[in-house]
Amino acid sequence: MVENVRTNDLVLIGFLQSLLENANIHVLVADMHVSSIEGMIGAFPRRLLVPDDEVEEARQLIREAGLAGELRDE
Repeated sequence: MVENVRTNDLVLIGFLQSLLENANIHVLVADMHVSSIEGMIGAFPRRLLVPDDEVEEARQLIREAGLAGELRDE
């Protein structure tokens, strides 16, 4: 699994998860349940992970959605 995006923006994570899943790309949102520890203050970013063999397709979809600035360094 490769990390593509790391953010505290839950709306962004939800959008990207939906975008990738609709393109049949497997997605794992890591650290999603850390909110129970942090008290929902948004202190810990969530990470969007995809399988190694789907990284380039996922990154291209994120770029096409106008969110290239959200991508982690390659």
